[in-house]
Amino acid sequence: MDNMTDMTTVNRASVTLANWRETPFSRWSFQNVRELVPTSEISCGAERPEEALPSREFLAQEIATGLDGISTIDAFLKYAHTDAFLLMKHGKIVGEYYAPHADVNAKHLVFSISKSLTAILSGMLEEEGLIDPEKPVLAYLPEAKGSAYEDCRYRDVLDMRVSLDFEETYLDRNGPFARYRRAMLWNPVEPGFEVETLASFLMTLRKADRPHGGGHSYLSPNADLLGVVIERVTGRRYGELLSERLWKPMGARNHAYVTVDSIGTARTAGGVCLTARDLARVGELIRTGGAADGKQIIPKSWISDMLTNGDPEAWKAANSTTMPNGRYRSQWYQTGEPDGAYCAIGIHGQWLYVDPENEAVIVKLSSQSNPLDDELKQDNLAFFRTLCRLAP
Repeated sequence: MDNMTDMTTVNRASVTLANWRETPFSRWSFQNVRELVPTSEISCGAERPEEALPSREFLAQEIATGLDGISTIDAFLKYAHTDAFLLMKHGKIVGEYYAPHADVNAKHLVFSISKSLTAILSGMLEEEGLIDPEKPVLAYLPEAKGSAYEDCRYRDVLDMRVSLDFEETYLDRNGPFARYRRAMLWNPVEPGFEVETLASFLMTLRKADRPHGGGHSYLSPNADLLGVVIERVTGRRYGELLSERLWKPMGARNHAYVTVDSIGTARTAGGVCLTARDLARVGELIRTGGAADGKQIIPKSWISDMLTNGDPEAWKAANSTTMPNGRYRSQWYQTGEPDGAYCAIGIHGQWLYVDPENEAVIVKLSSQSNPLDDELKQDNLAFFRTLCRLAP
């Protein structure tokens, strides 16, 4: 695919670190991140390029969306700024969509779905005894002394229950969040600002005026800290580990990659780029118990803990309107719905949604202009529930 396909109003030279997460530039940049930010490969071994399934009948199906003028699957996907989408039922892809500027083999940035992949890797290391979630972070990172992480447990980090004096303000250009993005090399260097590494930035964060282990407080630096710990306890780079422990064993068809900072530290909270099909393979692997080709890849105990634990009261403290009955455990969301659905979510419209009752997996990769858009998030969830109940 020509990198400029369907970018008739955007010249490649106009895509910069200052605008790459904005529309219309994001429709190209979210699938070409490595032209903007340094990356580290997550190898699948030998790439086996795939072909998209013809989905005309699937996309033309009429569904109830509750949205004026939007009555088919295709219309909803376009309304929701979709780049790539697929529905898998009983282990087989039954419907697929790629926007004109997208491709089945394109590696799309998944933002905070990266957190959920990082937690899977953490779970593998827990199974091997290299990480104990009940231990303090200080046991793994002595340099955390004096930071917000000095007196919290690794479990608090996994479940986003760290008391952190930090705000997740995605449109911030000058404050602490912008400094965070400069450290990960996602924002341009500004005159007068020091260039930090990601890990050194994390160690400057301070504790808020509340104890650790309280209500759910979603803050991305926590998931980057997980990556720093994972690399520390293994002595290996994140991309190499994810390749060896997950990508190759599960049969990924395309390499993935992760953005890195100035010294190669992986941006494990949001920097993974992969294909929709390979992300669906992750969802299906978890849905079916974590084994592939007779080998247990993701520990059953971790899957069970992720699906059944997570404090609903801690979640309620976050006042979520998206999943009011939900829970959060090990960087994954449990919807709290009767069908037992759970998901991984990234800003700008990235989804991995698993419905165990209907044996369905959905991947939706997007370039929506609003990073959050809670109303669209509700529309997506309703759309997913409708599709999961369709006959295969």
